[in-house]
Amino acid sequence: MSNLHAAHYADAMVRVDAPLIRNEAIAENTYLLRVAAPEIARSFRPGQFVMIRMTGVNAPLIGRAFAIYDVHAGVDGQPESIDLIYLRKGALTLPLSEAPVGTMVTVWGPLGNGFDDRPCDRLIMAVGGIGQTPMLAAGRDARQRGWAKDVELIYGARRASLLAGVDDFRSAEFEVTTCTDDGSEGRAARVPDVLADRLQSLQSESPETRIRVITCGPEIMMEKSAEVCERLGVDCQVSMETPMACGIGICFSCVAKVKQDDGEWDYKRTCVEGPIFDACKIVWD
Repeated sequence: MSNLHAAHYADAMVRVDAPLIRNEAIAENTYLLRVAAPEIARSFRPGQFVMIRMTGVNAPLIGRAFAIYDVHAGVDGQPESIDLIYLRKGALTLPLSEAPVGTMVTVWGPLGNGFDDRPCDRLIMAVGGIGQTPMLAAGRDARQRGWAKDVELIYGARRASLLAGVDDFRSAEFEVTTCTDDGSEGRAARVPDVLADRLQSLQSESPETRIRVITCGPEIMMEKSAEVCERLGVDCQVSMETPMACGIGICFSCVAKVKQDDGEWDYKRTCVEGPIFDACKIVWD
């Protein structure tokens, strides 16, 4: 086997030029984009991502990686579009935020792996910043396929105006806890602290409950959340947000340090060996 082997190469991806059917602000500098891409919507696994760029535009030359937030079905009940959430801040996302419905974009995916469906009694999605993007679909999948009995979200941001999509999680009937750095909504606290309190409470109330945590957001938040889970003996997976240039394993710009079976670590590409990893395997710098 080649040393460059990965389980999730982009062999099965599709590349489509598709129109925007929704593009609107849902929070401060945060936008929801809906793309008519049934080929991707029907083969997507929660936790996977797509690469996107403006069709026929050469700046920026490379695409940008967006986690798939949600999938929508057409009148025939078959998935026909995908939702993506992005921050308006860069060479692609600034003009993208101003693109009207009908604008063509080029999308390729789905890419990467997805969250494991290891059974649990309670799934806790601990997210910060823009890290909620892979979680709505993951929580729904857990409920629909039965690998988690109960699902909840712990969501933190710097301030209330940056919390995006909270109503979507509540509409999905997930328990939602918010926290903000400035206390403008929810508890004035950081996600790892809220997570630690929640896990300790659950373990105290019902020690036999099987709990899993999946987390995404700023790296320091994921690191501290992973430390909490390790200390309390809770299974945890992280969705790494390492910047990606190609998305298909060619450029090696998105590597993370991942522990191997022999105890040593090696660089792994988050686009093909991830972006989902067991938290205990990550070597945090």
